[in-house]
Parts: sequence; C-alpha cells; structure tokens
Amino acid sequence: MPDSTHSDGWDPAAAALADLLPRTARGPRREGVYALWLTVRVVQDLLLEPPLAERAQRRRLAALEQRLSSLTVPLPLRRALTATFAQLRTAEPKSAPIILSQLVAPARDTTGVEAGEAVALAARRARRPGARPHAD
Repeated sequence: MPDSTHSDGWDPAAAALADLLPRTARGPRREGVYALWLTVRVVQDLLLEPPLAERAQRRRLAALEQRLSSLTVPLPLRRALTATFAQLRTAEPKSAPIILSQLVAPARDTTGVEAGEAVALAARRARRPGARPHAD
C-alpha cells in the first residue's frame, strides 16, 4: 500500500485508508472508506501508551458517533460500524484486534479489497505486542 506524505506518524493501516480516499469516487463507498478511517483511528487509540484519559476517550467516541451519523455508508458496513461503536464503549486494549477483525469482511464487501486489507492490517498490528502507537 502506498505511503502518504500527509499521514506521517500514522499507523500504516490508517495511512492506507487515508490514501484510498482520494482514489475512491464520491458517494457511499467513499464515505464508507472515510468512516472506516475514523473508526480505525479511534480503535487504535485503545493501544496508546500511555493510554488516553477516560474523559478524552469518551469525547473521541462521542465525536465518532456524531460524525458517523451524518455519513451515507452502505448498509452492511453501517451495521458493522454500529456494532463496533457499541463495543468501543466498554473496550479495553486487548479487545482492539477483535473489534478490528470484525470490520474486515464488511469493509471488503462494501468498500473494496484495499479497504478490507487495510483494516486487516490494523487488526494484525493490534495483535502484536510492542506495536502500540505512542500518544503525542
């Protein structure tokens, strides 16, 4: 997947989704890729060392929920994102790979193979100890 100059410091999976956005035609598919990018980044926040403060995490979830509600996303992906959001309310770092893995098939089916592979990459990286991003 191509590297991005605008995504320095991002996880490769988030960068791959961001790189896919301008190459995706406008409409539900593109908004689906955008929704995935937002969601992957919030799930990856669970892996930050040091972790985000609980209040900051709640704010990120609220912002994600608000932003996702205004997007036109294919229905199978909307269902998966709704389930993901429900899991994020009580999620712990060890649940990040599971949450991301559950998004792979809907992402691949609705937004394309590249998006599905980017989410799969995020899930694989979340499983690896020591692959945690650092909070800035």
